[in-house]
Amino acid sequence: MRIAIIEDELLAVNYLKDLLDQQSIVPITETVILRSKKQAIDFFEIHSADLIFMDIHLGDGMSLDIFEHVELFTPVIFITAFDEYAMRVFRHFTIDYLLKPFEREELYQALQKFISIKGNFDPESVLKSISTLYQTNNPEKMKRFMVREGNKLKSVDEHDTAYFFASGKYLFLTTNDNQTYIYDDTIKDIIHKLNPDRFFKINRKFIINKNAIIEIIKHSSQKIEVKLSPTPEINSDVFISKRQVTEFLTWLKN
Repeated sequence: MRIAIIEDELLAVNYLKDLLDQQSIVPITETVILRSKKQAIDFFEIHSADLIFMDIHLGDGMSLDIFEHVELFTPVIFITAFDEYAMRVFRHFTIDYLLKPFEREELYQALQKFISIKGNFDPESVLKSISTLYQTNNPEKMKRFMVREGNKLKSVDEHDTAYFFASGKYLFLTTNDNQTYIYDDTIKDIIHKLNPDRFFKINRKFIINKNAIIEIIKHSSQKIEVKLSPTPEINSDVFISKRQVTEFLTWLKN
């Protein structure tokens, strides 16, 4: 089991790691230490963990901001010196909320709770069920997309759309002939409006048309790169989110 510790204070990291090394509740094969919000975002864009210990206040900002940059379905045990965030953190898949300084027994109780919940709840399966229900109740999918070209409006057919990509606060649409337009929507919302046989959200930044794929490179069983045409100007190296690999391969076969 891989454990991730998101904590910027070295003493707190060492204290928690020592307690985890001494316990036998959770079998730990790897412990990843992430000392900043940026490190955590970079890590979870490609990798995953089975359990996260997360401090709320980090040197480069609030760790809760991480959830706005990456989709995390991993159980989290929050560790913090502040109690005013207790209600806010339970919007996420929170196992427990430990106030510093916490004792060994409090940590072990949190781990026992994690083991109990993990055996009875799979958040990814719940999300997939919701997605399936949404698509069943909303059979009509968008086939054309209105974009602005200068002072004119232009309609782009789904067959001519290579991919959507998010950059900063904006969503862009790129066509097969390498024209890129700002599109008035968000990547989280538009994926539900698209034909799932044609479009797939491969990571938090890209939704691709199946016809835009020119090559698939398998770096490892869980690291797959997709070459697109036209080549994206931003993020030319496009990787499948680790969590999406199995579903992506199934989508390609259909």
